Amino acid sequence: MSKFMHQTQWDVGYALTMFIMWWVMMVAMMLPSALPMILLFTSLHQKMGARSPMAVTTFVTAYLLIWGGFSAIATSCQWLLVQHDLIAAMKPLNSTLLGGGLLISAGIWQLSPWKQTCLNHCRAPIQFLSENWQAGTMGALQMGLKHGLYCLGCCWVLMALLFYGGIMNLLWIIGLAIFILIEKVMPVNINFSRYSGMILIAWGILLFF
Repeated sequence: MSKFMHQTQWDVGYALTMFIMWWVMMVAMMLPSALPMILLFTSLHQKMGARSPMAVTTFVTAYLLIWGGFSAIATSCQWLLVQHDLIAAMKPLNSTLLGGGLLISAGIWQLSPWKQTCLNHCRAPIQFLSENWQAGTMGALQMGLKHGLYCLGCCWVLMALLFYGGIMNLLWIIGLAIFILIEKVMPVNINFSRYSGMILIAWGILLFF
């Protein structure tokens, strides 16, 4: 297990294992916050008289594809970091400069209008479905991909913080999952993303001192 945790020479099998690990983590961390949308889509689909579960399955699969795409990118970034001795396989970053930069970047994203746009779509599943509803399996795929991208856009930088806290750090994983869920259910008048963004920027700056 220790060799697996610190392995620096990647073959196809090891890279595939890392990709699956990232994908499973993404599903575990993102599914709780995506569940309200999935349940609402399922309910509306049934109320419209559709009996086939294929559209619902396709809708969920679209999310999995989006999360899988991010997992592939994250795996590639992990490999690059390992090759340049900036991270030991699944351990936290060993570069203060890179760690501070990652935290500051995450904070800036939290304050950006793109973040707010993605978050607004995640917080208003009824509005999204009413404005983007398309019937049939292909419609479900297109809606799932579109909302999946908003879902990813809302949280991708937070997922990247796994490099800072440790890819296999269970407490860090649980903490980020709870953070994402709170951010999406928090009342709009409480600007949670703004406060968290300022905290992340301050945290990153403190690492340089």
